[in-house]
Amino acid sequence: MSKNEKNYSDKDLNGMSNGELARLGTELDDVTVAYRKERFPIDNDPAEKRASRAVALWLGIGVLSAIAFLGVYIAWPWQYKGLGDEGVTLYTFYTPLLGITAGLAILSLGFAVVLYVKTIIPEEIAVQRRHDGPSSEVDRRTIVALLNDSWETSTLGRRKVLQGLLGMSAVLVGLVIAAPLGGMIKNPWKAGKLGIQGDGTLWTSGWTLTEKGVKLYLGRDTGALAVKHETDAGEHYSTQGVTRLVRMRPEDLAAAAMETVFPLPEEDVNDGDLYDPTRDVYETHMHSIHGPRNAVMLIRLRSSDAAKVVERVGQEDFHFGDYYAYSKICTHIGCPTSLYEAQTNRILCPCHQSQFDALHYGKPVFGPAARALPQLPITVDEDGYLVAAGNFVEPVGPAFWERKS
Repeated sequence: MSKNEKNYSDKDLNGMSNGELARLGTELDDVTVAYRKERFPIDNDPAEKRASRAVALWLGIGVLSAIAFLGVYIAWPWQYKGLGDEGVTLYTFYTPLLGITAGLAILSLGFAVVLYVKTIIPEEIAVQRRHDGPSSEVDRRTIVALLNDSWETSTLGRRKVLQGLLGMSAVLVGLVIAAPLGGMIKNPWKAGKLGIQGDGTLWTSGWTLTEKGVKLYLGRDTGALAVKHETDAGEHYSTQGVTRLVRMRPEDLAAAAMETVFPLPEEDVNDGDLYDPTRDVYETHMHSIHGPRNAVMLIRLRSSDAAKVVERVGQEDFHFGDYYAYSKICTHIGCPTSLYEAQTNRILCPCHQSQFDALHYGKPVFGPAARALPQLPITVDEDGYLVAAGNFVEPVGPAFWERKS
């Protein structure tokens, strides 16, 4: 019986040193150490100290970078700032600083580990012949010895400074990776203050303000931008007097045409006879435009087509004459249904080719969408402007667990 086939008792194994168990483990695993050379066979070799300092340097850079990342992530001004706003410069650097510090932290730890392996751990070439089957008690005992031997061979056990830096760097890099995930954790049903983008829950949008008695116009996006001004102090941009959303009258839309509209609260109107060049409503208008469930397709049907419309039960009075307003958020996975084909009166979603019939209460007729587009009730106020006559009667967008339709 060969040595690697011998049955070893607990007494035999307990009587072996860690080195003997390690050697036995290599034999049992059919491992042959073909070549092994110590990096620094002489004690207090200056080259060893240089290698250790290089590893410590990279670990130190990793620690500082990770701390810097966490500091930026927690304390740096991150709220959105537009051109001309105070603090826009600091806000502009927020994302680049996160990328730079996170990248340095992760790369520095990687460089330190690679450098340690390349310059401190002994060079070794080992060959192993693989075999199948469960491990015996001897294998389990010897693998622990091999791990202990690897630890001793790495010399990391006697390098307390590197141990501390490596541990600290690993923990901080872990925090760098995990910290941004914390910003993604959100209770989808925790309602905040109801505003132009809803209250943060999936049930609401800017149009929900109608339930609170807020008069909402159907606002058309003008695409206006901040205006550049030149003064003695230099160039700067201002949104004062710039109106992004304006009210619409029925005559503003031609037959067989479509316009994307957004909720425009009465208090934020700054157009027509209510225009005030000293007001700044730009930010509020942009919040409305960026509301994830605010976009609505206002469609003016031809009179001949409007006569053929099939109304949804309970929503027969949601339209105003030939004007119909459907949510622009596809009921499949939330893409914008931004295409209206006037000849067939079909609304198309470009993402996955769902099609909805504008003459049949936005009912899906092709593609993966299975629910009709929610319809917004609309009317005209006493001044002749198109306004929302109420809120959507069902949540906008794709289905989710709690919805009943």
